[in-house]
Amino acid sequence: MNIIELQNITVFQESNKVFDDFSFTIDESQSTVILGPNGSGKTTLLKLLNRELYIVESEGSSIKIFDKERWNVQELRSNLGVVSPHLQNNYSDSAIGLHVALSGFYSSDGIWRHQKFDTEKLDRANEVMELLSISSLKDREYSSMSTGEQRKFLLARSLVNDPAVLVFDEPTSGLDISTCFQYLEIMRELMSMGKKVILVTHHVHEIPPEISRVILLKKGRVVMDGNKDEILTNSNLTNLFDWPIKVVKENGYYQALPG
Repeated sequence: MNIIELQNITVFQESNKVFDDFSFTIDESQSTVILGPNGSGKTTLLKLLNRELYIVESEGSSIKIFDKERWNVQELRSNLGVVSPHLQNNYSDSAIGLHVALSGFYSSDGIWRHQKFDTEKLDRANEVMELLSISSLKDREYSSMSTGEQRKFLLARSLVNDPAVLVFDEPTSGLDISTCFQYLEIMRELMSMGKKVILVTHHVHEIPPEISRVILLKKGRVVMDGNKDEILTNSNLTNLFDWPIKVVKENGYYQALPG
């Protein structure tokens, strides 16, 4: 089954045409990273998956998620969980950790009076918080937490729906070194539990060893697509970022250094 299938799509951000006759497919056979500089189309791609943007309707163009063109948003979230640091500032100062986790059931940025949480939902939220070792923080105000703690609750927000696929948007941005490594270990643990990951980033160091496919995105085009060891080379990344880059590899991780 294909997780994402884009066929000949055209997408605008206001008056800016980001994608023009753009196509690519990600299937469920492996975890994948979409790597590209700022302005390459990564944010637009995430907004398409979140149904915040839509394609220009034309003959032969389509966007399918899990082989379906139309989704109920609630049903989609139970299959595809998007974890983005851009949500961090959307919660009110009075929100507590538990509320952030529970908000995933309604894909909201807080919980509201009309939303109901039965015992099953509360138990699931507690189970996920325990998995991420944040249960002790569930009654603390979200605004008082560290960036790393907030990031874990955003992950919990997606995991309450038990999605088969997780989409991570630059997951370690703003984290210090130790917290960055801890978060990457959580990603690896989730993959070991059978979750497929789509990582969207411009940081080479964020790519866990378990991710095998690399798509290089630049100016709204796929410039390379293939196995990680073949794609993450000095010349390929130099061309991608328009700057001399040297790639080093250690323990399955890659790092980009000045060339």
